[in-house]
Amino acid sequence: MAQQTINIGTVANDGTGDPLRTAFDKANANFTELYNDDAGDVDSVNGQTGTVVLDSDDIAEGATNEYLLADSVSYAKLGTEFTTSYTLPVPGAGQPMNVDFSSAQVFTTTLSADTTISFSNQAIGMVKDLVITGDFVLTLPAGSTVSGTYDGTVDNLIQIVVTSSGQFWYSISQAI
Repeated sequence: MAQQTINIGTVANDGTGDPLRTAFDKANANFTELYNDDAGDVDSVNGQTGTVVLDSDDIAEGATNEYLLADSVSYAKLGTEFTTSYTLPVPGAGQPMNVDFSSAQVFTTTLSADTTISFSNQAIGMVKDLVITGDFVLTLPAGSTVSGTYDGTVDNLIQIVVTSSGQFWYSISQAI
């Protein structure tokens, strides 16, 4: 059945629109068609503004799309910023060591002098891991240390959680 549009008249209460009973009969018929849809495609609705709700049968494997299906995220599909390790280069004297959050998940380095860490490309909710050793003073960007202290004589795992713009929480631990 084609959609039945209710005639609302030209002007309010001008008497040219559908009578109340006819209008609701059309509304009921439209809803009945949707609820009795035997094609099973009611979950695929195209709105006038381009809104589309799709199920997994509607998107070809490997297709470029802007839809996120329940089973479409896997480790293999994650970007390098969530799946790789990167060895941070030792900066020149007096220069901060930059940790670019968009480049890797785990960052490693061995300090060769007192070092100040800086962050770039961080966003709220990101969690990154630093594995650092080197018996020198390590200065992290302003934030709140959740637990632990840096011990440069052993490997340190420093987990960083971005909780708001410029706010970082650190958890520092060493292997037992």
